[in-house]
Amino acid sequence: MAIALALGAALAYGSADFVGGLAARRTSPILTAFGAQLTGLVVLLVALPLLGPSTPTGRDLVFGAVAGIFGGGGVVILYRALAAGPMSVVAPTTALAASAVPILAGVLLGERPGGLAVVGIAVSLVAVVLITRERASEHHVPAGRNVIGLALGGGAIFGLFFVFLHQTGDSAGLWPLLAARLTSVPLLAVLIAREVGVRSFEVPRLSRPVMVSGALDMGANICYLLALRHGMLSVVAAVTGLYPASTILLAQSHLRERLHVPQLVGLGVAACAAVLIAI
Repeated sequence: MAIALALGAALAYGSADFVGGLAARRTSPILTAFGAQLTGLVVLLVALPLLGPSTPTGRDLVFGAVAGIFGGGGVVILYRALAAGPMSVVAPTTALAASAVPILAGVLLGERPGGLAVVGIAVSLVAVVLITRERASEHHVPAGRNVIGLALGGGAIFGLFFVFLHQTGDSAGLWPLLAARLTSVPLLAVLIAREVGVRSFEVPRLSRPVMVSGALDMGANICYLLALRHGMLSVVAAVTGLYPASTILLAQSHLRERLHVPQLVGLGVAACAAVLIAI
């Protein structure tokens, strides 16, 4: 059950990143992030009563709120990277960082992955090197260190979002996600107000891509949280880390992005790493 839910989260996260990345290129990363988070809040409010009764504690809500701080900040950085660089590079780079943080946290919290998982973590580092190796050409401009730095930083922050969600109890239902979203939405509103000025602030118009991205992202969050209820943090994080596959397929089919041989090998290595960690 945990693996199936994690794979569902991976598919939704990857699709959300592609649609959100396109929207961020047309408007701005922070406005796209705010709109997507707002849409996700509406989706969550609809889904909340569908999973039956739950009994969240104050601790669950606090950890959820802290997760929301990292989730809101991480999505802004991610959209900045997706708007500035090729999605086929940004997505896997972000995913590997987002997977590494929960895996390390799981070990520190007492989880003991097997020998294959340890090998997988090491292999994932090799994948990062391969994926980020780009070659300039007439039709391709490399992502650059700034974009790679944003992708790694955004991924690490997302990893902390997943870690704090893991600290919530099994009986909390989706309430930690609600606490997270009720924290991230006002946080992003404050950041927008600081950027454009308080008097000029207004709720941005929600375009269809922004709403689709927000709905997919919340669906992924729900799948991820439910997966954590049935499996180890390190395993769920590793399987969810496969989400760049859908982002890359969409980017190559719709944006005609092309990967060079080392990067293709890197994607294969990353997939192998995720499988080794999940075994």
